Amino acid sequence: MISFLSGEIRNIFTEKSILEINVAGVGYEVVLPSFVMDDVVNEGKKSGENITLEIYYHSTERSPKPLLVGFNNQIEKIFFEKIIQVEGVGPLKAVSALIFPVAIVSQAIENEDLTILNQMPGIGARAAQKMIATLKGKLIDIISESRSANVKESGDYLLRDEIIEILVGLGFKESDAIIKMNDVISNNPEIKDNLEEIIREIFKSK
Repeated sequence: MISFLSGEIRNIFTEKSILEINVAGVGYEVVLPSFVMDDVVNEGKKSGENITLEIYYHSTERSPKPLLVGFNNQIEKIFFEKIIQVEGVGPLKAVSALIFPVAIVSQAIENEDLTILNQMPGIGARAAQKMIATLKGKLIDIISESRSANVKESGDYLLRDEIIEILVGLGFKESDAIIKMNDVISNNPEIKDNLEEIIREIFKSK
């Protein structure tokens, strides 16, 4: 079992959301959820630089080739392990669905916020309802810890940068993303430091 990997980045395949990591001469192919790959890119990580990832290891008799899924920290990994317990949401589906940071998805589940959940690739209305039914009430600690672990979710320019990155990743033009974000913050100053609420309001007004 592999619980984490620490080594040198050999290749970054952003379109496939895959990292190749050289650990003591052994190459590992690690699949990253979109929000983790976004962090790698935004931090300017390049081939030859070191990286440490928490790893979820998946292998079955039907699919004997191991799947390694990488995360920034234990909180993200624990959340992933919870979300794949939802009926119909296996590891591969969960990897492709997680385009939002853990705090946003967790809060959306707790708030029964289908506006956010239905934006996740492969998660339709039925799957979103199953996520809520299975996980609501079980994510409070994850929400709290993920906020504490991620300084980017404090109310400053880094928060705004992350909102823009999320919206652009969902197909918004950067200029439109900036306008929508500023409109929401101007009209709802009480949520200016709350990433989850800002995203939710943007999609409500879409």
